[in-house]
Amino acid sequence: MVTQGKKITFIDTPGHEAFAKMRSRGAKVADLAILVVAANDGVMPQTQEAIRHIKQAKIPMLVAINKIDLPGVNLEKVKKQLIKEGVSLEGYGGDVVSLPISAKTGQGVKDLLEMIILVSEMENLRADPQGPLEVVVIESKLDRNRGPVACLLVKNGTLYLRDEVFVENIKGKIRAITNDRGERIKEAIPGTPIEILGLETVPQVGAILQKEGEKIKEKKEAPATPVKKTPEAKIKIVLKTDTLGTLEAIAASLAKEKIETIFSGTGDITESDVLLAKTTGAIVIGFNVRISSTASVLAEEEFVKVKTYQVIYELLEEITETVEALLRPPKEEFLGKAEIIAEFPVEKGKVAGCRVIEGRLALGDKVKILRGEKEIGQTKIKSLRQQKEAINKAELGQECGILFEPLLDFIISDIVISVR
Repeated sequence: MVTQGKKITFIDTPGHEAFAKMRSRGAKVADLAILVVAANDGVMPQTQEAIRHIKQAKIPMLVAINKIDLPGVNLEKVKKQLIKEGVSLEGYGGDVVSLPISAKTGQGVKDLLEMIILVSEMENLRADPQGPLEVVVIESKLDRNRGPVACLLVKNGTLYLRDEVFVENIKGKIRAITNDRGERIKEAIPGTPIEILGLETVPQVGAILQKEGEKIKEKKEAPATPVKKTPEAKIKIVLKTDTLGTLEAIAASLAKEKIETIFSGTGDITESDVLLAKTTGAIVIGFNVRISSTASVLAEEEFVKVKTYQVIYELLEEITETVEALLRPPKEEFLGKAEIIAEFPVEKGKVAGCRVIEGRLALGDKVKILRGEKEIGQTKIKSLRQQKEAINKAELGQECGILFEPLLDFIISDIVISVR
Protein backbone atom coordinates (compact mmCIF):
# COMPACT_ATOMS: atom_id res chain seq x y z
CA MET A 1 0.00 0.00 0.00
CA VAL A 2 1.04 3.65 -0.46
CA THR A 3 1.06 6.19 2.42
CA GLN A 4 2.36 9.76 2.07
CA GLY A 5 3.72 8.76 -1.33
CA LYS A 6 5.76 5.96 0.27
CA LYS A 7 5.21 2.28 -0.47
CA ILE A 8 4.78 -0.13 2.46
CA THR A 9 4.77 -3.91 2.02
CA PHE A 10 3.39 -6.02 4.87
CA ILE A 11 4.30 -9.65 5.56
CA ASP A 12 1.53 -11.07 7.72
CA THR A 13 2.37 -14.25 9.64
CA PRO A 14 -0.27 -16.42 11.38
CA GLY A 15 -0.51 -16.37 15.15
CA HIS A 16 -0.92 -20.13 15.68
CA GLU A 17 2.07 -21.78 17.37
CA ALA A 18 2.50 -24.10 14.37
CA PHE A 19 3.76 -21.11 12.36
CA ALA A 20 6.71 -20.26 14.64
CA LYS A 21 9.23 -20.78 11.83
CA MET A 22 7.16 -18.64 9.49
CA ARG A 23 7.18 -15.79 12.03
CA SER A 24 10.93 -16.20 12.49
CA ARG A 25 11.43 -16.01 8.72
CA GLY A 26 9.16 -12.95 8.50
CA ALA A 27 11.25 -11.12 11.10
CA LYS A 28 14.46 -11.87 9.23
CA VAL A 29 13.07 -10.70 5.88
CA ALA A 30 11.47 -7.49 7.18
CA ASP A 31 13.09 -4.08 7.66
CA LEU A 32 10.68 -3.15 10.44
CA ALA A 33 8.55 -5.32 12.74
CA ILE A 34 5.07 -4.50 14.00
CA LEU A 35 4.25 -6.52 17.10
CA VAL A 36 0.46 -6.84 17.24
CA VAL A 37 -0.93 -7.54 20.72
CA ALA A 38 -4.65 -7.98 21.41
CA ALA A 39 -5.73 -5.61 24.18
CA ASN A 40 -8.14 -8.19 25.63
CA ASP A 41 -5.61 -11.05 25.67
CA GLY A 42 -2.38 -9.25 26.47
CA VAL A 43 0.96 -11.02 26.05
CA MET A 44 0.47 -14.62 24.90
CA PRO A 45 3.06 -17.40 24.31
CA GLN A 46 3.19 -16.54 20.59
CA THR A 47 3.77 -12.88 21.55
CA GLN A 48 6.79 -13.88 23.64
CA GLU A 49 8.11 -15.99 20.78
CA ALA A 50 7.60 -13.13 18.27
CA ILE A 51 9.54 -10.75 20.55
CA ARG A 52 12.46 -13.21 20.58
CA HIS A 53 12.45 -13.41 16.77
CA ILE A 54 12.41 -9.62 16.42
CA LYS A 55 15.30 -9.22 18.85
CA GLN A 56 17.31 -11.92 17.08
CA ALA A 57 16.67 -10.23 13.71
CA LYS A 58 17.93 -6.92 15.20
CA ILE A 59 15.36 -4.79 13.39
CA PRO A 60 13.39 -1.77 14.71
CA MET A 61 9.99 -2.50 16.21
CA LEU A 62 6.62 -0.82 16.71
CA VAL A 63 3.89 -2.17 18.98
CA ALA A 64 0.25 -2.09 17.83
CA ILE A 65 -2.21 -2.79 20.65
CA ASN A 66 -5.29 -3.99 18.78
CA LYS A 67 -8.99 -4.43 19.73
CA ILE A 68 -9.19 -1.24 21.76
CA ASP A 69 -12.85 -1.02 20.69
CA LEU A 70 -13.70 -3.83 23.12
CA PRO A 71 -15.16 -2.79 26.49
CA GLY A 72 -12.99 -3.05 29.60
CA VAL A 73 -9.57 -3.28 27.93
CA ASN A 74 -6.61 -2.08 30.02
CA LEU A 75 -3.79 -0.62 27.88
CA GLU A 76 -1.52 0.03 30.85
CA LYS A 77 -1.75 -3.62 31.88
CA VAL A 78 -0.71 -4.73 28.38
CA LYS A 79 2.21 -2.26 28.35
CA LYS A 80 3.46 -3.53 31.71
CA GLN A 81 3.33 -7.09 30.38
CA LEU A 82 5.39 -6.01 27.37
CA ILE A 83 7.96 -4.27 29.57
CA LYS A 84 8.24 -7.46 31.61
CA GLU A 85 9.10 -9.28 28.35
CA GLY A 86 11.95 -6.84 27.68
CA VAL A 87 10.19 -4.49 25.24
CA SER A 88 11.54 -0.99 26.01
CA LEU A 89 8.42 1.10 25.47
CA GLU A 90 8.47 4.85 24.98
CA GLY A 91 7.30 6.56 28.14
CA TYR A 92 8.81 3.82 30.27
CA GLY A 93 12.46 4.64 29.64
CA GLY A 94 12.67 3.06 26.18
CA ASP A 95 12.29 4.07 22.53
CA VAL A 96 9.77 1.53 21.19
CA VAL A 97 6.58 3.33 20.18
CA SER A 98 3.25 1.69 21.05
CA LEU A 99 0.01 2.71 19.35
CA PRO A 100 -3.58 1.76 20.26
CA ILE A 101 -5.57 0.63 17.22
CA SER A 102 -8.77 -1.10 16.22
CA ALA A 103 -8.66 -3.17 13.05
CA LYS A 104 -12.47 -3.36 13.26
CA THR A 105 -13.23 0.37 13.38
CA GLY A 106 -10.02 1.69 11.81
CA GLN A 107 -9.17 3.80 14.83
CA GLY A 108 -5.44 4.50 15.08
CA VAL A 109 -4.54 2.78 11.80
CA LYS A 110 -3.61 6.07 10.08
CA ASP A 111 -1.33 6.94 13.02
CA LEU A 112 0.33 3.52 12.73
CA LEU A 113 1.03 3.99 9.01
CA GLU A 114 2.49 7.43 9.60
CA MET A 115 4.71 6.06 12.37
CA ILE A 116 5.97 3.31 10.02
CA ILE A 117 7.07 5.99 7.54
CA LEU A 118 8.68 8.06 10.30
CA VAL A 119 10.65 5.12 11.74
CA SER A 120 11.80 4.03 8.27
CA GLU A 121 13.16 7.52 7.65
CA MET A 122 14.84 7.69 11.05
CA GLU A 123 16.42 4.26 10.47
CA ASN A 124 17.44 5.28 6.93
CA LEU A 125 15.88 2.18 5.40
CA ARG A 126 16.88 2.31 1.75
CA ALA A 127 17.11 0.01 -1.28
CA ASP A 128 18.78 0.51 -4.67
CA PRO A 129 16.67 -0.42 -7.73
CA GLN A 130 19.87 -0.32 -9.80
CA GLY A 131 21.88 -2.45 -7.38
CA PRO A 132 22.53 -6.21 -7.29
CA LEU A 133 19.31 -8.22 -7.26
CA GLU A 134 18.31 -9.68 -3.90
CA VAL A 135 14.94 -11.38 -3.75
CA VAL A 136 13.73 -13.54 -0.83
CA VAL A 137 11.55 -16.62 -1.31
CA ILE A 138 8.56 -16.09 1.01
CA GLU A 139 6.51 -19.08 -0.12
CA SER A 140 6.67 -21.76 -2.82
CA LYS A 141 4.60 -24.60 -4.17
CA LEU A 142 4.18 -26.98 -7.09
CA ASP A 143 1.08 -26.06 -9.09
CA ARG A 144 -0.51 -28.89 -11.07
CA ASN A 145 -0.99 -26.65 -14.10
CA ARG A 146 1.75 -24.01 -13.91
CA GLY A 147 4.62 -26.00 -12.41
CA PRO A 148 6.94 -24.54 -9.74
CA VAL A 149 5.56 -21.27 -8.34
CA ALA A 150 7.51 -18.97 -6.01
CA CYS A 151 6.16 -16.03 -3.98
CA LEU A 152 8.96 -13.50 -3.55
CA LEU A 153 9.79 -10.15 -2.00
CA VAL A 154 12.26 -7.92 -3.83
CA LYS A 155 14.75 -6.51 -1.28
CA ASN A 156 17.19 -4.84 -3.66
CA GLY A 157 17.72 -4.36 -7.39
CA THR A 158 15.05 -4.92 -10.03
CA LEU A 159 13.77 -8.25 -11.38
CA TYR A 160 12.79 -8.26 -15.06
CA LEU A 161 10.75 -10.62 -17.19
CA ARG A 162 13.01 -13.17 -18.96
CA ASP A 163 15.87 -12.63 -16.46
CA GLU A 164 18.03 -15.71 -16.00
CA VAL A 165 18.16 -16.37 -12.28
CA PHE A 166 19.21 -18.95 -9.72
CA VAL A 167 18.14 -19.91 -6.20
CA GLU A 168 20.83 -21.99 -4.50
CA ASN A 169 21.25 -24.87 -7.00
CA ILE A 170 18.01 -24.19 -8.89
CA LYS A 171 18.14 -22.27 -12.16
CA GLY A 172 15.43 -20.71 -14.27
CA LYS A 173 14.33 -18.01 -16.66
CA ILE A 174 11.51 -15.70 -15.53
CA ARG A 175 8.56 -16.31 -17.86
CA ALA A 176 5.84 -14.61 -15.78
CA ILE A 177 5.74 -12.02 -12.97
CA THR A 178 2.47 -11.32 -11.14
CA ASN A 179 2.03 -8.59 -8.52
CA ASP A 180 -0.05 -8.72 -5.32
CA ARG A 181 -3.17 -7.64 -7.25
CA GLY A 182 -2.88 -10.53 -9.68
CA GLU A 183 -1.68 -8.30 -12.53
CA ARG A 184 1.03 -9.40 -14.96
CA ILE A 185 4.02 -7.01 -14.83
CA LYS A 186 7.36 -6.85 -16.64
CA GLU A 187 9.55 -5.71 -13.75
CA ALA A 188 9.57 -5.63 -9.96
CA ILE A 189 11.40 -3.00 -7.89
CA PRO A 190 12.39 -3.17 -4.18
CA GLY A 191 9.49 -3.65 -1.79
CA THR A 192 7.37 -5.43 -4.41
CA PRO A 193 5.74 -8.76 -3.44
CA ILE A 194 5.47 -10.95 -6.54
CA GLU A 195 4.76 -14.43 -7.79
CA ILE A 196 6.98 -15.85 -10.53
CA LEU A 197 7.01 -18.79 -12.93
CA GLY A 198 10.05 -20.21 -14.66
CA LEU A 199 12.16 -22.00 -12.04
CA GLU A 200 13.20 -25.59 -12.72
CA THR A 201 11.81 -26.83 -9.39
CA VAL A 202 10.31 -25.57 -6.13
CA PRO A 203 12.85 -23.47 -4.14
CA GLN A 204 13.42 -23.59 -0.39
CA VAL A 205 11.48 -21.02 1.61
CA GLY A 206 13.86 -18.34 2.92
CA ALA A 207 16.39 -18.79 0.09
CA ILE A 208 17.76 -15.85 -1.92
CA LEU A 209 17.05 -15.47 -5.65
CA GLN A 210 19.77 -13.74 -7.71
CA LYS A 211 20.57 -12.97 -11.32
CA GLU A 212 23.06 -15.13 -13.17
CA GLY A 213 26.46 -13.46 -13.01
CA GLU A 214 25.68 -11.35 -9.93
CA LYS A 215 26.99 -12.12 -6.48
CA ILE A 216 25.74 -10.69 -3.22
CA LYS A 217 26.30 -11.56 0.37
CA GLU A 218 23.45 -13.89 1.20
CA LYS A 219 21.57 -13.31 4.42
CA LYS A 220 19.39 -16.38 4.26
CA GLU A 221 19.09 -18.79 7.11
CA ALA A 222 20.33 -22.28 6.49
CA PRO A 223 17.41 -24.21 4.99
CA ALA A 224 16.03 -26.53 7.60
CA THR A 225 15.02 -30.03 6.70
CA PRO A 226 11.25 -29.92 7.02
CA VAL A 227 11.02 -33.51 8.19
CA LYS A 228 12.66 -34.72 11.36
CA LYS A 229 12.66 -38.42 12.06
CA THR A 230 12.94 -39.54 15.63
CA PRO A 231 14.01 -42.99 16.76
CA GLU A 232 11.04 -43.30 19.11
CA ALA A 233 8.55 -42.57 16.29
CA LYS A 234 5.65 -45.01 16.24
CA ILE A 235 3.20 -43.63 13.70
CA LYS A 236 4.33 -43.39 10.08
CA ILE A 237 2.93 -40.79 7.68
CA VAL A 238 3.39 -39.51 4.13
CA LEU A 239 2.75 -35.75 4.25
CA LYS A 240 1.69 -33.63 1.25
CA THR A 241 0.80 -29.92 1.42
CA ASP A 242 0.08 -27.08 -0.97
CA THR A 243 3.13 -24.95 -0.11
CA LEU A 244 6.55 -25.35 1.47
CA GLY A 245 5.71 -22.83 4.18
CA THR A 246 2.71 -24.89 5.26
CA LEU A 247 4.77 -28.07 4.99
CA GLU A 248 7.40 -26.57 7.28
CA ALA A 249 4.80 -25.43 9.83
CA ILE A 250 3.00 -28.77 9.96
CA ALA A 251 6.21 -30.82 10.04
CA ALA A 252 7.53 -28.70 12.93
CA SER A 253 4.34 -29.31 14.91
CA LEU A 254 4.30 -33.03 14.17
CA ALA A 255 7.92 -33.34 15.32
CA LYS A 256 6.57 -32.91 18.86
CA GLU A 257 4.46 -36.03 18.45
CA LYS A 258 5.60 -39.66 18.21
CA ILE A 259 5.46 -39.59 14.43
CA GLU A 260 7.87 -40.70 11.72
CA THR A 261 7.45 -38.81 8.47
CA ILE A 262 8.45 -41.23 5.72
CA PHE A 263 8.16 -38.60 2.99
CA SER A 264 7.00 -35.00 2.73
CA GLY A 265 6.49 -32.71 -0.25
CA THR A 266 4.20 -30.28 -2.01
CA GLY A 267 1.55 -31.03 -4.61
CA ASP A 268 -1.43 -33.36 -4.92
CA ILE A 269 -1.46 -36.92 -3.55
CA THR A 270 -0.36 -39.33 -6.27
CA GLU A 271 -0.17 -43.08 -6.84
CA SER A 272 3.50 -43.05 -5.81
CA ASP A 273 2.53 -41.54 -2.43
CA VAL A 274 -0.02 -44.31 -1.89
CA LEU A 275 2.44 -47.03 -2.90
CA LEU A 276 5.08 -45.62 -0.57
CA ALA A 277 2.56 -45.62 2.28
CA LYS A 278 1.59 -49.21 1.43
CA THR A 279 5.22 -50.37 1.46
CA THR A 280 6.10 -48.63 4.74
CA GLY A 281 2.82 -49.14 6.59
CA ALA A 282 2.14 -45.38 6.69
CA ILE A 283 -0.99 -43.26 6.38
CA VAL A 284 -1.19 -40.40 3.85
CA ILE A 285 -1.95 -36.91 5.19
CA GLY A 286 -2.78 -34.03 2.84
CA PHE A 287 -3.33 -30.33 3.55
CA ASN A 288 -5.01 -28.10 0.96
CA VAL A 289 -4.28 -30.70 -1.73
CA ARG A 290 -6.38 -33.17 -3.68
CA ILE A 291 -5.92 -36.86 -4.34
CA SER A 292 -5.94 -37.95 -7.97
CA SER A 293 -8.71 -40.33 -9.02
CA THR A 294 -6.22 -43.09 -9.81
CA ALA A 295 -4.50 -42.63 -6.44
CA SER A 296 -7.88 -42.78 -4.69
CA VAL A 297 -8.76 -46.08 -6.40
CA LEU A 298 -5.32 -47.47 -5.58
CA ALA A 299 -5.67 -46.46 -1.91
CA GLU A 300 -8.96 -48.37 -1.68
CA GLU A 301 -7.48 -51.44 -3.36
CA GLU A 302 -4.38 -51.44 -1.15
CA PHE A 303 -6.26 -50.50 2.05
CA VAL A 304 -4.13 -47.36 2.55
CA LYS A 305 -5.69 -44.68 4.76
CA VAL A 306 -5.71 -41.21 3.18
CA LYS A 307 -6.89 -38.09 5.05
CA THR A 308 -7.05 -34.54 3.66
CA TYR A 309 -7.67 -31.28 5.53
CA GLN A 310 -8.31 -27.60 4.78
CA VAL A 311 -7.88 -26.27 8.34
CA ILE A 312 -4.50 -26.71 10.04
CA TYR A 313 -6.03 -26.79 13.53
CA GLU A 314 -8.20 -29.77 12.59
CA LEU A 315 -5.23 -31.59 11.06
CA LEU A 316 -3.03 -31.14 14.14
CA GLU A 317 -5.79 -31.97 16.61
CA GLU A 318 -6.90 -35.12 14.78
CA ILE A 319 -3.35 -36.41 14.31
CA THR A 320 -2.61 -35.78 18.00
CA GLU A 321 -5.75 -37.69 18.97
CA THR A 322 -4.84 -40.51 16.57
CA VAL A 323 -1.34 -40.76 18.01
CA GLU A 324 -2.66 -40.83 21.57
CA ALA A 325 -5.20 -43.51 20.69
CA LEU A 326 -2.77 -45.70 18.77
CA LEU A 327 0.02 -45.41 21.32
CA ARG A 328 -2.19 -45.76 24.37
CA PRO A 329 -1.54 -49.16 26.02
CA PRO A 330 -4.46 -51.49 25.27
CA LYS A 331 -6.92 -51.66 28.14
CA GLU A 332 -6.93 -55.10 29.69
CA GLU A 333 -10.20 -56.88 30.39
CA PHE A 334 -10.30 -58.69 33.73
CA LEU A 335 -11.50 -62.31 33.39
CA GLY A 336 -10.77 -63.97 36.69
CA LYS A 337 -8.62 -64.39 39.79
CA ALA A 338 -7.31 -67.46 41.62
CA GLU A 339 -5.15 -68.06 44.68
CA ILE A 340 -2.33 -70.63 44.56
CA ILE A 341 -2.99 -72.95 47.54
CA ALA A 342 -0.64 -75.82 46.66
CA GLU A 343 2.15 -76.88 44.31
CA PHE A 344 2.88 -80.28 42.82
CA PRO A 345 6.18 -81.25 41.16
CA VAL A 346 5.95 -82.79 37.68
CA GLU A 347 8.53 -84.02 35.18
CA LYS A 348 9.00 -80.63 33.48
CA GLY A 349 8.37 -78.16 36.30
CA LYS A 350 5.50 -77.88 38.76
CA VAL A 351 1.73 -77.55 38.77
CA ALA A 352 -0.04 -74.78 40.69
CA GLY A 353 -2.99 -75.94 42.77
CA CYS A 354 -5.45 -73.04 42.61
CA ARG A 355 -8.84 -71.94 43.92
CA VAL A 356 -10.84 -69.53 41.74
CA ILE A 357 -11.93 -66.57 43.89
CA GLU A 358 -13.29 -64.24 41.19
CA GLY A 359 -14.61 -64.76 37.67
CA ARG A 360 -13.13 -67.80 35.89
CA LEU A 361 -9.88 -69.22 34.49
CA ALA A 362 -9.76 -70.90 31.07
CA LEU A 363 -7.30 -72.90 28.97
CA GLY A 364 -5.06 -70.59 26.94
CA ASP A 365 -5.72 -67.53 29.13
CA LYS A 366 -3.02 -64.90 29.47
CA VAL A 367 -2.30 -64.52 33.18
CA LYS A 368 -0.25 -62.38 35.54
CA ILE A 369 1.23 -63.75 38.76
CA LEU A 370 1.17 -61.34 41.69
CA ARG A 371 3.09 -61.65 44.94
CA GLY A 372 1.53 -59.10 47.22
CA GLU A 373 1.36 -55.91 45.13
CA LYS A 374 4.29 -56.91 42.90
CA GLU A 375 3.90 -58.60 39.53
CA ILE A 376 6.50 -61.37 39.18
CA GLY A 377 5.71 -62.23 35.57
CA GLN A 378 3.22 -63.02 32.83
CA THR A 379 2.52 -66.40 31.27
CA LYS A 380 -0.27 -68.56 29.77
CA ILE A 381 -2.33 -71.46 31.00
CA LYS A 382 -1.01 -74.46 29.03
CA SER A 383 -2.95 -77.15 30.89
CA LEU A 384 -5.99 -77.03 33.19
CA ARG A 385 -7.14 -80.07 35.24
CA GLN A 386 -9.55 -81.09 38.00
CA GLN A 387 -8.29 -84.24 39.70
CA LYS A 388 -6.86 -86.11 36.67
CA GLU A 389 -9.45 -84.85 34.18
CA ALA A 390 -8.52 -82.15 31.65
CA ILE A 391 -10.98 -79.24 31.59
CA ASN A 392 -11.36 -76.08 29.52
CA LYS A 393 -12.58 -73.77 32.27
CA ALA A 394 -12.62 -73.44 36.05
CA GLU A 395 -15.47 -71.39 37.50
CA LEU A 396 -15.81 -69.36 40.72
CA GLY A 397 -15.22 -71.50 43.85
CA GLN A 398 -13.69 -74.44 41.93
CA GLU A 399 -10.23 -75.83 42.53
CA CYS A 400 -7.92 -76.85 39.70
CA GLY A 401 -4.34 -77.66 38.74
CA ILE A 402 -2.61 -75.30 36.30
CA LEU A 403 0.54 -75.84 34.23
CA PHE A 404 2.00 -72.55 33.03
CA GLU A 405 4.03 -71.92 29.88
CA PRO A 406 6.53 -70.42 30.22
CA LEU A 407 7.04 -71.65 33.77
CA LEU A 408 7.23 -69.00 36.49
CA ASP A 409 8.76 -69.51 39.94
CA PHE A 410 5.49 -69.15 41.87
CA ILE A 411 4.94 -69.92 45.54
CA ILE A 412 1.88 -70.75 47.65
CA SER A 413 -0.28 -67.64 48.35
CA ASP A 414 0.60 -66.02 44.98
CA ILE A 415 -2.38 -64.65 43.03
CA VAL A 416 -3.18 -65.58 39.42
CA ILE A 417 -4.98 -62.86 37.42
CA SER A 418 -6.51 -63.77 34.05
CA VAL A 419 -6.79 -60.91 31.53
CA ARG A 420 -7.61 -60.34 27.87
